[in-house]
Amino acid sequence: MAKKRNQRAKGRITGSAGRFGPRYGRFLRKRVNEIETVSHAKHVCPRCDTQAVARKGTGIWECRKCGFKFAGGAYAPQTPNLKVALRTIERSLIKE
Repeated sequence: MAKKRNQRAKGRITGSAGRFGPRYGRFLRKRVNEIETVSHAKHVCPRCDTQAVARKGTGIWECRKCGFKFAGGAYAPQTPNLKVALRTIERSLIKE
């Protein structure tokens, strides 16, 4: 006799987006869930390298340990464009 697998329903998105219930569609709820998990997580401070950076407002981030306040992305302290810019700056400094 084959073993029965427990499969979850395909569209079930819980977490912070569970408050919407069946409204707004599966993909929008999934996107909200991903954004909120990233923005509520603790991030690494660029000054003291501890995992203590929290979001204060849209694009405003503050380290709870050293008090360093800086501007970043709306939902993450480092945006993908910032990472690209930092890489190009680092490459130009190495060539010199």
